This record gives sequence, structure tokens and C-alpha cells, in this order.
Amino acid sequence: MFNKKSSLFPKKGRPQEKVLRELKERGSEDIRWQEGRSFAYIYQADKQLDNFVRQAYLHYMKENPVNPGAFPGLKQMAREVVNMAGQLFHLPKGGSGTFTSGGSESIFLAVLAARNRFQKIKPEKQAEIVLPSTAHPSFHKAAHYFGMKIRISPVNRSFQASAQAMQALITENTALLVASAPSFPHGMVDPIAEIGQVAAQHHIPLHVDACVGGFVLPFLKRGGVQVPDFDFAVEGVSSLSADLHKYGYAAKGASLVFFRETALRRKSFFAFTDWPGGLYGSTHITGSRSGGAIAAAWALMQHLGLEGYTRLAMQAWEARQKILSGLAKFPELYVLGQPQLTLFALASDQIDMYELADELSAMGWYIERQQAPPSLHFNITATHKKVAANFLQDLEKALEKTRKKNGSSFRQTLSERLLTGLHWLLPEKLFAKLRHQLVGLLPENSPQKPSAPLYGMTEPLKKTGNLEELIKDFLE
Repeated sequence: MFNKKSSLFPKKGRPQEKVLRELKERGSEDIRWQEGRSFAYIYQADKQLDNFVRQAYLHYMKENPVNPGAFPGLKQMAREVVNMAGQLFHLPKGGSGTFTSGGSESIFLAVLAARNRFQKIKPEKQAEIVLPSTAHPSFHKAAHYFGMKIRISPVNRSFQASAQAMQALITENTALLVASAPSFPHGMVDPIAEIGQVAAQHHIPLHVDACVGGFVLPFLKRGGVQVPDFDFAVEGVSSLSADLHKYGYAAKGASLVFFRETALRRKSFFAFTDWPGGLYGSTHITGSRSGGAIAAAWALMQHLGLEGYTRLAMQAWEARQKILSGLAKFPELYVLGQPQLTLFALASDQIDMYELADELSAMGWYIERQQAPPSLHFNITATHKKVAANFLQDLEKALEKTRKKNGSSFRQTLSERLLTGLHWLLPEKLFAKLRHQLVGLLPENSPQKPSAPLYGMTEPLKKTGNLEELIKDFLE
């Protein structure tokens, strides 16, 4: 939202050194990911690799792959990245892939291709997607943009999709089935072989969302860890997405989407022939973008090779094992499901997990909050191997502080905790609007000071139907 006071265009330019100094200062309150103290958003190996990726990115920072003919070297690098990863995911002859700007775009292209395939067959029907409740919101977002309907299948007690439950939701309008490898909230790989059989039986495309797992699952397997099959080796899998900027440790803006058949990929293309500016064609949702992401991904894959990626995957696995072993010391905590990769969620029936997250945040650790049930999400990368012991020590201290609160916050109503958590985060106008929406749901004299964080404390607003509008207000 425009703010005249804070958005003034400088009349005169400022010296570069002053601008760069302020640029650095702007990040002073950011999460300390360089120290390995973040379990979210950042996928870090080590400083040396980070610097290498940065150098490679800068070489092609200004180049624009929107027209591959203008930059043949960049086009060749993108093709080689797709070919290398395609080999990793057992892409058969006749398959193809696209280098995208991220997991969301990869998912969008897969959904778009499935929708266009369906519309060609049944132009009068509304296409539907059947997916488990743990599937990434990007599928819901794609359905919203492309005019599709979502059918949500429940997951089992281990937070895995059920092939039988998904099959029961298939109708004549089903255009796509979705499975995760793994689901982001709990690190569980869905039974892709079983879902693939359902897809093949009904002649419906199956997309595997391996955005988070695509560049760690194959390397864990190479390192001797037992992991389930998830890629094109599984019958019925028609498309797959995998992010290079996650466990591929590349620069942000790098993902891949693959199609078993080039004909299906072609259905995600766009062409326009009546523009005065010339003929226009695109394989992407986005237009202009930096070639740096392609160059950085190519350089890193060339530098690390299969052995290097296997080494990083096993470092992350060792950190995961160390943290999970250390958690056994705290009986009030438990892991949701039986995660198969290097990410998991931690919950409790005895303490307030959001209060625990508060205490850990005060110690400099950044951990994502989840809901249904309240839990903390851990994304373990190679860099966490060196900080796992320190984290467990701080976790013990944070648990002790949380216990001493005698559960007072845990006994607060959900709406109380929502309000107190939001008061310090939201602008005053938006907070006032929220308080107005919660009238009748809150007890008198509800506290308005910072307490447990807000994530997951949303049931009162869900019941009133105002939660989506509040999220949009916050984004605005």
C-alpha cells in the first residue's frame, strides 16, 4: 500500500557506499540463517558453496531467458540441467521438462497442462483435481486461477494420502490426481505406486509434487537410506515437479517440471500470433526473469556431481537423526507420523507448542508454526549438522521455561491467544478490524500483550468466515 511519508523518491542520488551500508542494515533483524539457526525458508550447505553459487548467478544476472535465441549459452545450460535431472528422475525417452522460477510455477504448468488436456476431451465440463489434504496450497491457487474445482481427500493417521480414498472422489470431471514426495507439513511420502495404479486404471494424469524432496530422495537412496519410489519409475506418474533452490542448494528462482510425454508438456505452452510486436510464444507462466538462476543451478550441479549431492544429503540426514535422537529425552514432545526425509513436525499434548516456539525465537532460532494439530516444522539441511547439539541444549532450556508457565497460556481460549499474538504484529487499523470481528468470541478484559505466535490460532475466524479476508488485509 502506498505510503507517501516512507515512499519518497530521492531528489538527488546517494553515494553507493551509503546505500550499500543501509542495505546491509535493513537485514539486521532478519533470521540468522547464515549461522544455521533457521529451520525454514533457507536451504544452506556451507559458505563456500553459497559464494560459488553467488558468483555463478552474477555472471548471468542481467541475461533474460524469455527469448532463448538471444542467449544460446543460457539455453544450453537450461537444457543440460533438465537432462541431468531427468536422468535422476528416470524420465523415459519421449519425456521433457521445463526450467521454471519456482515450485509454484512448476505446479501451475502441470495443472495447466492437465486442465487443457481435459478441456480438449470434455470442453463443456469443469475440470477437477483430487488431492490429499496435505498437498501444497499452490494446487488450490492454480485451481483458483484456472477455473478448476478441488476435491480434498483425507489422510490417514500417519498423515499419508490414501489411494482408496482418492479413488472414491474420482468423477467424470477429474482432470488430475496429486501426490506428494513428501508432503511439506509432515515429511511423509504418499503411496505413489498405489495412487499411480489408480491413475493408470482411470487414464487420469498423476502429478507428483517433489518440490521439496526431488533433490534429496535420490541422494539419500544413494547413501543407503531406504526411501520409497516416487518418480517416473512408478507407473502412472505423468508429471513431476522438483525445486533446485531447495535441496538442490541453488539460488532462488530455480525449479523444474517434467512430463512423461512431450505432448502433455505442450499443453502448458502459450502462443499468440496477432501482436504488432511480433509472434509470441512462451513455455512459462512468468515472462522476463534472470538467467542467473539457470547459470547458478548448472554450475552447482557440475561442481557437486552425484557424489557431492549425496554427501550433502547424508549430512542433512545425520543432522536429522541427531535431532530426533535428542528429542527422545523430552517425553512431552512427539513427531507427527513417521517422516521419511529430512523434514518433520513436532507436537505435544502437554505443553503449548507456540509458547515453546516463542522461547526458541528469543534464543535466536527460527521455526515455522503449523496447525491441525499445533506443531513446529523442522526443515533439516546440511548446515544443521554442526548446530544440532546447540539446538538440543537450547530446546531443553526453552522447554523448562515453557513448563514454568504452568500451562496458563495453554489454557487460554484459542481466540484469546489469536488476539494477543496479533496485537504486536499487525498495524493498528487492521488489529482494530480483527478485534471487531472477534466481538462475542472473546472474554472480557482479554489481554492485549504479546503471547504465543498466531500461526494455527485461527478457528474463531474460520467459523465467522472472515479469515480469508483478514489474510488479504494483511497482504495489502
